[in-house]
Amino acid sequence: MPKRRIPGLSPNPMTNLIVTDIALRGAGRLARHFTEKALLRTRYSKDDAEKVVEGRSMAQTLAAVAVARIATRSLPGAAIVGSGILAKSLWDRSRGKRTARSEGRKQMRERMANAEKSGL
Repeated sequence: MPKRRIPGLSPNPMTNLIVTDIALRGAGRLARHFTEKALLRTRYSKDDAEKVVEGRSMAQTLAAVAVARIATRSLPGAAIVGSGILAKSLWDRSRGKRTARSEGRKQMRERMANAEKSGL
């Protein structure tokens, strides 16, 4: 049986795998940013939505990546992360809408300030 050739930029399959990985990660990042900005534009101006998305610190980004990786690698991980999200939602609701909203708005302003400091 003849070997099947997989089309790609390079004759080296490892190079093609790396290129594909980079392309998929880039597309995923663009889709995530577009979705986040679209969601935020329901309440904030286009500029403010962009500042919130771009104002995320490196620690926040790494934490989000780590939690997403835990959630997607196994069913127990998904259950733990899902339980944590549910617990946080219930905690916010138990403290009252005004308190949760004011804290959320404060965090949004901090993100916007981070974006302005970094030169957006």
